[in-house]
Amino acid sequence: MKIKTLQDAAAFVKAVKVCTIFPSDKTELTSLYENVDLPEKQPGESGWGRRMEAVWPWKNRLPSEYPNEIYYGKIKGGFAVLMDLDYLADTHFPAAHQPVDSLNAIARRAYECIRQEPWTTTDLRNELIRETGCSKSQFDTALKNLQISLNIVRANDAEQDTWLPFQEVYSDIWNRHVDEFRDA
Repeated sequence: MKIKTLQDAAAFVKAVKVCTIFPSDKTELTSLYENVDLPEKQPGESGWGRRMEAVWPWKNRLPSEYPNEIYYGKIKGGFAVLMDLDYLADTHFPAAHQPVDSLNAIARRAYECIRQEPWTTTDLRNELIRETGCSKSQFDTALKNLQISLNIVRANDAEQDTWLPFQEVYSDIWNRHVDEFRDA
């Protein structure tokens, strides 16, 4: 399947179940980028090239325009992925979710902030560096681990990266599985 439109990209994600945004030798997953049938940047051409100019906004538009079908988040290894929502609910969440209590203190504090109200990455980073004295790298790792553990998600309709609790955005998935974890 060669992808030329946002609709093609949505069908691709639904077909493959999970894909990275860009290719990497560190994962066996296919990427959206390598399956888009648009030209890469040509020598002498300004900008990113048509392929990159399509893929970069699609990573945000797909979950925004298909919120009941496509999820955007991070998986183990820190890879940004697009995922079929049914696959997330049935397969990925039960395997990947980790309680916030299992994460480090910076991640736990970030989660507490996000649980109280949505935060942009920049504002949350500045707050936690001020409050905890952590480095930018420590903050970035904590935020990445909150995403990988399926405790926070990026707001689908935000222009900036704005973070919300996973359980608020995907309460049906959360309630189905977190209750199972508690009962086990």
